[in-house]
Parts: sequence; structure tokens; C-alpha cells
Amino acid sequence: MSAESQEKAHDAARVASEATELMEVLWGRGRELATAPVSASQLKVLFILDDEDGVNLRTVTDRLGSTPPSVSRLCDRLEAVGFVHRTSSPSSRRELRVWLTESGRSFMRDLRARRERELHAVIARMPPRKRAMLLEGLAAFQEAANRVDGDTGEAEHERLGLRTA
Repeated sequence: MSAESQEKAHDAARVASEATELMEVLWGRGRELATAPVSASQLKVLFILDDEDGVNLRTVTDRLGSTPPSVSRLCDRLEAVGFVHRTSSPSSRRELRVWLTESGRSFMRDLRARRERELHAVIARMPPRKRAMLLEGLAAFQEAANRVDGDTGEAEHERLGLRTA
């Protein structure tokens, strides 16, 4: 990569970082309006379960890069508000599986809808050509993030929770 290309990549990373911070503010508004607010860590658990419901606690622990006692406490709190329930695995009574409840699913649908409305309000103010460019750029960004290459092995890719199409 040439020096000019590296500088442009650095500039793009800075702008993406600033945009991410703005998105965090917009997303935070959606979470603040929630009827049962959850912490950022609890929300990560809900995202994991929304993607792959019924996983075991070890999988959640691995995806969060956390410890079993911490994840168990997170799930205790989520269970207390009615967003998850835990069951023993049919193959091993020592293994616990975590499931979203209907309340948890409803919370996630509502949260995503609120966040999407916040983003839509901003994106709708963009000129159509710039919206198309944003879509193209975000698609390329997602493709690059999902690409597993020599620098990022499968295990690291999985640990980061990156999904491939």
C-alpha cells in the first residue's frame, strides 16, 4: 500500500470512528427510551441470544471474552427482568442453555426499531446520491470485516463475533 493510500485509509478510519461515536449516541437514545433498560454487557448477551438462541453459557462466555461467574450474574439479572431463561441441556445436566423469552425478543425488536428510526431520521436528510454512496461503503466495510484472511484466523474471527455471509 502506497503512502498516499495509507493516509487515505487512516483518514477513513478516523471518520468511521467519529461516525461510530455518533451512532453510539443515536443508539443510546433508543436504549434510554426502553421500558426496561439494560446495561451494555447485558445487551451484548441479548444480541448473542438473538443471533443464536439456546446456546450454552460457555459459548456466551467465550463470545463476551468474560468469565463464567460474570456471565452467570449477567444472566441472573436478565432472568430477573424476564428477558432470558436457562435450562439444562438434554445431553448434560451440568451444561446450561440460555434462551430469550418472548419479552426478551420483544425488547430486541423494539430496541432495533427505535435505533432504526433514529438512524433513518439522519439518513433521510442526506441527498440521494450520498445515501447510495453510504450504502455502498457500508456494504464494502461489512464485506471487509467478514473476510477471513491470513492476518485474522478463523478462531480470532469467531472470537470477535464476526459473521460471514
